[in-house]
Amino acid sequence: MAYNIKSPKAEEFIDHSEILDTLLYAENHKNDRALIEQIIDKAAQCKGLSHREAAVLLLCAEDDLMQRVFDLAKEIKQRFYGNRIVMFAPLYLSNYCVNGCTYCPYKLQNKTISRKKLSQDEIEAEVIALQDMGHKRLALETGEHPLHSPIDYVLESIKTIYSIKHKNGAIRRVNVNIAATTVENYRKLKDAGIGTYILFQETYDKTNYESLHPTGPKSNYAYHTEAMDRAMEAGIDDVGIGVLFGLNTYKYDFVGLLMHAEHLEAAFGVGPHTISMPRICPADDIETKDFPNSISDEIFKRIVAITRIVVPYTGIIISTRESEKSRKEVLEIGVSQISGGSKTSVGGYAKNLPETDNSAQFDISDQRTLDEIVSWLLDLGHVPSFCTACYRMGRTGDRFMSLIKSGQIVNCCAPNSLITLKEYLMDYASDETRGKAIKMIEQEVEKIPNAKIKEIAKRNLQDIAEGKRDFRF
Repeated sequence: MAYNIKSPKAEEFIDHSEILDTLLYAENHKNDRALIEQIIDKAAQCKGLSHREAAVLLLCAEDDLMQRVFDLAKEIKQRFYGNRIVMFAPLYLSNYCVNGCTYCPYKLQNKTISRKKLSQDEIEAEVIALQDMGHKRLALETGEHPLHSPIDYVLESIKTIYSIKHKNGAIRRVNVNIAATTVENYRKLKDAGIGTYILFQETYDKTNYESLHPTGPKSNYAYHTEAMDRAMEAGIDDVGIGVLFGLNTYKYDFVGLLMHAEHLEAAFGVGPHTISMPRICPADDIETKDFPNSISDEIFKRIVAITRIVVPYTGIIISTRESEKSRKEVLEIGVSQISGGSKTSVGGYAKNLPETDNSAQFDISDQRTLDEIVSWLLDLGHVPSFCTACYRMGRTGDRFMSLIKSGQIVNCCAPNSLITLKEYLMDYASDETRGKAIKMIEQEVEKIPNAKIKEIAKRNLQDIAEGKRDFRF
């Protein structure tokens, strides 16, 4: 097979030979200052880079040039996303799974994990607990099981989540991270009003992928890798991709990840809405020492920064897998979404289960509450945002990309972030957090470039203080 960026076949748009050739090219040019400077200058135009150019930066051995990459990533992050950080939480519905993924405690062979599936009443309790924390955006997660997690169960759960209005709380957007499925099922998810469909590739190396996924439906590399094509075909124009760094060599998977993004752009006219950056971490029967390809914080920082300049318009997500220290390092240079107050156990929010509960998918490094993370973000100069407006206003896919590429998105995102932060302050925040955030809002509202929108935002902020909710641009 030959590399074909528009091909619907996984082994052609993620071509093994192309990745190896790319890595060889990068290795041969990692000290080529003239080329690296040329690539950095191209990236500064904010029109992205190719996977081959990105690989050269990944392997760059010139410290001063890598510092230029970090500086540029920070500049691009500020230009398109400002100092806003979108907040979300995962909601685990079930950990029953028929797959044999060697790195996941959900695997069928694991007999020590406590298997659980939430009823609709239990989902309601979870959602109320999440609303009481202040969350507006969820990432729905479930293991792959035809009996315990069929598409009808997922659809019913989404309907339940959207129906719950507790005090001033509401989940305004449900993103969905479930197993690869059919075009028909993706259409059902689209009709259910999901936000982004998320699916991690885990690794793009087909041989390694098949070794890591020896049994179950997920063992089909092509079906899994081509899932986003089916989702796009079904009309889901916001998709989120990612790899689990540490399963395979980070160099190979970094190139594969960018090739996947390039494929979606070439084949459908719009690349991924988000790219997630998880790293392998401990879980019920998983130890990181079993995975020799796990990456250091420094490599992780380099991956995030280069991804930011390669796909300047794409959101970058990190979860509570990452420590407070690690999250702080990458916030400024690329990350635009983080989870907070997360539980990876089934039923963990309503029952406040400890993360040692053996229904959890992975151990959490950042165990702070949502309010503690909001307060921390404010201290760092970031604006915690609970905004979901673009989904609700139909600004998805190419409509979202056209707004962000033109720079007009700032007239939506900036006021919406402040409005949703004000809602959080009035309904959920501690006194200390509220005091910090009020000052931040007063400063940030004056930076809104459009005078008319600034005036409306100020009125909305005052209305929120008087008890009204749910304004959006």
